[in-house]
Amino acid sequence: MAMEVTQVLLNAQAIDASVRKQAEDSLRQFQEQNLSSFLLSLSGELANEEKPVDSRKLAGLILKNALDAKEQHRKFELVQRWLALDGNAKAQIKTCLLSTLSSPVADARSTASQVIAKIAGIELPHKQWPELIGSLLLNVNQPSTYVKQATLETLGYLCEEVSPDVIDQDQVNKILTAVVQGMNSAEGNNDVRLAATRSLYNALGFAQANFSNDMERDYIMRVVCEATLSPEVKIRQAAFECLVSIASTYYDKLARYIQDIFGITAKAVREDEEPVALQAIEFWSSICDEEIDILEEYGDDFTGDSDIPCFYFIKQALPALVPMLLETLLKQEEDQDQDEGAWNIAMAGGTCLGLVARTVGDDIVPLVMPFIEENITKSDWRQREAATYAFGSILEGPAPEKLMPIVNVALTFMLTALTQDPNNHVKDTTAWTLGRIFEFLHGSNVDTPIINQANCQQIITVLLQSMKDVPNVAEKACGALYFLAQGFEDVGVSSPLTPYFQEIVQTLLSVTHREDAGESRLRTAAYETLNEVVRCATDEMASMVLQLVPVIMMELHNTLEGQKLSSDEREKQGELQGLLCGCLQVLIQKLGSAEPTKYMFMQYADNMMGLFLRVFACRNATVHEEAMLAIGALAYATGPDFAKYMTEFYKYIEMGLQNFEEYQVCAVTVGVVGDVCRALEDKILPYCDGIMTQLLKNLSSDQLHRSVKPPIFSCFGDIALAIGENFEKYLMYAMPMLQRAAELSAHTAGADDEMTEYTNSLRNGILEAYSGIFQGFKSSPKTQLLIPYAPHILQFLDSIYMGKDMDEVVMKTAIGVLGDLADTLGSNAGSLIQQSVSSKDFLSECLSSDDHLIKESAEWAKLAISRAISI
Repeated sequence: MAMEVTQVLLNAQAIDASVRKQAEDSLRQFQEQNLSSFLLSLSGELANEEKPVDSRKLAGLILKNALDAKEQHRKFELVQRWLALDGNAKAQIKTCLLSTLSSPVADARSTASQVIAKIAGIELPHKQWPELIGSLLLNVNQPSTYVKQATLETLGYLCEEVSPDVIDQDQVNKILTAVVQGMNSAEGNNDVRLAATRSLYNALGFAQANFSNDMERDYIMRVVCEATLSPEVKIRQAAFECLVSIASTYYDKLARYIQDIFGITAKAVREDEEPVALQAIEFWSSICDEEIDILEEYGDDFTGDSDIPCFYFIKQALPALVPMLLETLLKQEEDQDQDEGAWNIAMAGGTCLGLVARTVGDDIVPLVMPFIEENITKSDWRQREAATYAFGSILEGPAPEKLMPIVNVALTFMLTALTQDPNNHVKDTTAWTLGRIFEFLHGSNVDTPIINQANCQQIITVLLQSMKDVPNVAEKACGALYFLAQGFEDVGVSSPLTPYFQEIVQTLLSVTHREDAGESRLRTAAYETLNEVVRCATDEMASMVLQLVPVIMMELHNTLEGQKLSSDEREKQGELQGLLCGCLQVLIQKLGSAEPTKYMFMQYADNMMGLFLRVFACRNATVHEEAMLAIGALAYATGPDFAKYMTEFYKYIEMGLQNFEEYQVCAVTVGVVGDVCRALEDKILPYCDGIMTQLLKNLSSDQLHRSVKPPIFSCFGDIALAIGENFEKYLMYAMPMLQRAAELSAHTAGADDEMTEYTNSLRNGILEAYSGIFQGFKSSPKTQLLIPYAPHILQFLDSIYMGKDMDEVVMKTAIGVLGDLADTLGSNAGSLIQQSVSSKDFLSECLSSDDHLIKESAEWAKLAISRAISI
């Protein structure tokens, strides 16, 4: 096989599907039969200058994919396989890869760079391949530009793959020196400079110590700023990307450079090519993000012990920054509103202006108003659109009372523009701005209402009229109506929208039937708005909301009638079914939440459930997810009566729980099992064996996405609460699983943010399971079955308290479990509780918490503990 590998790799890229399939099968077979020979042949192919470029590229790609995968469980598997490979084979593969860095073929070098970094990502944390960085640094000093460029690229990828604590500071210094030297204007080769600049971007996370040293930081900043002036556009873009990263990583070190950076960015925004100008604007957006975070976290008054002072860079730059951003708004593209993924200088400038408004608040208003007043009535559409965009961008940040006088004048103008302006761009931005006005300046939290009896009718008439406009304008009009309805959510019994409710619903439904509703997300926007109008409806609209149920049911029914569809049509129909199920879910929640409407609504429950079950026959994950969520809402609304649907629904629960591929469907199904448990209580018992077996299987599988596992643990708690002491037969399976997961979640110190977040959701799931089990067994003669598990549970509570990395949700659940344990086990656990850290330090910390939910749980736990101890 090793001899023919070239031909097989070329065949795997053939136009003929049967030739391609045969080659792919051969490669798979070779990989399964002898992994080390397979990887050796691939690395040999990649390194061999006599082989065709196409076979070398694919060899490198397959090699990379044999070391890494997106799914966590698969990645773990591949890493273990590589670590277990024969040492000699690994050494040969690495030699081939390093020699490929001097290949004259750019694709081969680049692929080798990526594979070397993947191997480094696996081996360096295990203290393997210690000589790698040294040999790469020697390469950088070679005269060959190929080798220099490829090596710098490799160092960049390596910094992306490896966490900073794996490489010691001495080597970090050498890497940074090599990279910064490669960026220097003295370096004559642009490919080398570009590779070095892109590498610095990845290496910045390693440069903490260097940025704390004034001389080293000055040098790095000088080289980066020089690179922003390179004659080569890609180098300028990469240099600005470095500045953007520095803005967020080293904000606190920027004070002495900020003036120079302003000059460089302003020149780029005004004169440079778009990819460069976009990054120059992004620098200021990043500074805004940092300052917004600091001001939110610390409040406006910094005390001496504040560890991240705010330098108010944006406030200082305002007089020059705002005019620069306003200029960008006039650089619109003709068709940007039709293109969903559009991003250009005008859009970036408006986004940055919005962030500036959030950073400095009131101060921005006087700087932007003259621009708006000067341009809003101009004959050139670009000026009118820019003025409208500027106005919409500054509505979040300044105090409502600062904006109210302007908005009151602007509102009438905007409503006229939305129907009468001849330009679609202007109408699109006007509708978006109206949405922003309603989002930020309308609602129960605003003292002076901008919407009153006098203008409410005009607003609704204009928005409904605009929904007949071109799709992108109609979509923005739906968005504006969405926020208008949301602002009346807490209005009490009578809403200003009541007289218009039916007209609004009719218009939105007719939007969903438009021929062009598939463009600009229009159909989705119309349903989202309809859902919000229903969700915020007051009691006086209840009968009209009820009338909507059969209408939406009929729409769903029509999509299920058998007609032969092409795959494209089927996808569109699936999208529509998902939207209709989502709409029914909102209707169920709205009508099921109050007794009078719930009684009326129940007449539709059987037919509705029938429709949802028919939806499962369609093979579309999104639709399954939406139908499941709607059924969960129906179970909650119907309560114990839901039992009559279980015989037929159960098979779809099983299907959902077994759907590892589309793991979101699996996660939603787990949530719905919880809803059904709460609805049916012990009537769920006949189905529990099947459900528990599948849930336990899911937990044992490494094929299932990890995000589904925390909800599964929570679901154990829901089942135990529903069936009480009947959970006894599952204890011997569920408790060891919980115990193993608890141990795993207690030992994740030093993890990154994403891992910490996952760990906390896992802990919460485990704790919810324990809580449900204790509450389920309370007052049962079988309580003593839980006593053997108490020491481990208390130990788990102690360990997460000592770890100090739990979030507030876990804190509340954990202290609740301590109370549940004391409450259910009583004196049987008294002495154990007294020995635990949780019952003292953790409890007292929760008792003095600012969060009233944590405090409440802690007070109940204190009571339960004192009862358990005193018995």
